[in-house]
Amino acid sequence: MNENAYPTPYFLIDEKQLAADFSMLEEALRTSWPNYRIGYSFKTNSLPWLVTFFRARNVMAEVVSDDEYALASRLGFQDCGIVYNGPVKKRDSFQRVLLAGGIVNLDGRRELDWLEEISGANADRRLEVGVRVNFDLERLCPGQTTMGEAGGRFGFSYENGAFAAAVERIGRLPNVRIAGLHLHSSSKTRSVAVFEAIAGMACRLKREFGLTLSYVDLGGGYCGGLPGRPQYPDYFPAVAKVLSAEFDPAETALVVEPGISLLSKATVYVTSVVDVRDIGRERYLITDGSRFHIDPTMIKHSYLFHLELGEGARGRLARQCVSGFSCMEVDRLFEYEDGPELREGDRIVYENVGGYTMSLSPLFIQYFPDVYIRREGKLLKVREHWTPEEYMAGSYLYGEEKGKR
Repeated sequence: MNENAYPTPYFLIDEKQLAADFSMLEEALRTSWPNYRIGYSFKTNSLPWLVTFFRARNVMAEVVSDDEYALASRLGFQDCGIVYNGPVKKRDSFQRVLLAGGIVNLDGRRELDWLEEISGANADRRLEVGVRVNFDLERLCPGQTTMGEAGGRFGFSYENGAFAAAVERIGRLPNVRIAGLHLHSSSKTRSVAVFEAIAGMACRLKREFGLTLSYVDLGGGYCGGLPGRPQYPDYFPAVAKVLSAEFDPAETALVVEPGISLLSKATVYVTSVVDVRDIGRERYLITDGSRFHIDPTMIKHSYLFHLELGEGARGRLARQCVSGFSCMEVDRLFEYEDGPELREGDRIVYENVGGYTMSLSPLFIQYFPDVYIRREGKLLKVREHWTPEEYMAGSYLYGEEKGKR
C-alpha cells in the first residue's frame, strides 16, 4: 500500500533510523566511557511500541511518577531496571525500586523522610540512593539555560546549603550510602559546553563532600536530528575528558537519560489539506492535523516540514496560512510564503516531532491519531486511532456511578 493512501493524520516512526540513532548513542558511550547505563525517558514518549523497542536493547526505564512506574512494570521492566526521578514519586513505588536495587534519585525532603523510615525497617539491608543536585548552571553557562537566573525547581540546592544538609542527613543512616549524583539541567542551547559544566560540577561535589560514587547521572537534554548541531559523538568524549579528572570508568558508571535526541530524527507527522478558503486578505489552508499534536506547549516559532503535492500544474502564492482542525484560533501552524498554491489532498509532513508531542497531545476535538512504523518499506500500525471506546474506558455514566448502592 502506498504511504499516500493511508488516511491522515498519523505519526510515522522510521524503525531503521531509530535503530541507527540508538546505535550511535551506544557507540559514543562505549568508546568514551564503557561503564554506562541508558535510561529511556518515559515522559518524552511512552508509546508502548517505543518503550518495548528500547527495552529489547537493555535500557532502563527512566520514570518520574507512580503512573509511569506502573506502565514500566506493565511493559516488562523489573524494579531493578528502573531509574526513578522527579518530585512526585509515591512512597510504595519508591520503596519497591529502592529495595530492588534500582536507581532512586532523591528530589526532596519528604523522600529523605521515607528513606529514614525504610532504612530503619530494613536495618539488615544495605541501601544505595542518588541525590539530585540543583546548582547554578546559568553562572557557568551564561545565557544557555532554560530558566536563566531564576534557576530550576528540582533537587537539593547546592548554593543555599540544602544539598549539604541532605548529604549530612543521609550520612547519619548507618545502612545507606550515597551512590550517585543526578545533575540533569535544562538548557536552550543543548551545547557540549553545558554538559562539560555538568560533568565539572560532579567532580567538584565529589571532592568537596568526599563522595565515593557508583554512578554519575547526566540526565537528558541532548540535541538530535538537526544538521549542524551536536550529536552523541560530540557530547560524550568531552564529558569523559572532564569526568576522568575525578572518576574511573572501572568504578563509576555514566548514566544518561535520552528522549528527544533518540526519537526526533526518526519521527514525522503526516497531515492533509482538507479545505482551502479565502477570508479577507488571507488564504487559509485547513488541515486535518493540529498544532496541538506537534507543539502542545505553543512555544515554537517554526517547524521543519516538506510537502507532498498532488498532480497538476499550479501557480505560486505570496502567502498561505496553514491551520489545524481545532476551533482554537491559535491552532495556526505557519505562514507558507512564496510557495506553490496548495490544494485539497496535498500533504504537509512535519519532521523531527517524536519527542513530547505524543505524550502531551490533548484529547481535544479529535482523539489520539494512528501511529505507524516504517519497516523495510512497509507501514505497520502500532497504535490505533482512539475511538469513544478508548476514551470511555474506566468511566461511568450518570446513574451508574462507581460505589453507588
